[in-house]
Amino acid sequence: MAGASLGARFYRQIKKHPGLIPMIGFIGLGMGSAALYLLRLALRSPDVCWDRKNNPEPWNRLSPNDQYKFFAVSTDYKKLKKDRPDF
Repeated sequence: MAGASLGARFYRQIKKHPGLIPMIGFIGLGMGSAALYLLRLALRSPDVCWDRKNNPEPWNRLSPNDQYKFFAVSTDYKKLKKDRPDF
């Protein structure tokens, strides 16, 4: 028991308690979804600036038609007009 690897101990616990399988699956699904959402925020959000030399203010290059929100309930981004000045 003391020399058993972590995978072997995990497998034995799953064999003894099969009710843990759905819980482990849902926890894994939640962790994967959270990781993908954080990756999307890091790559697609205009608030994140990875290249300060070439594009120091990426939020100024967004047109009003760019949808950067994950889910828009009632806003149709194709019909929006520019209402701000160019800098």
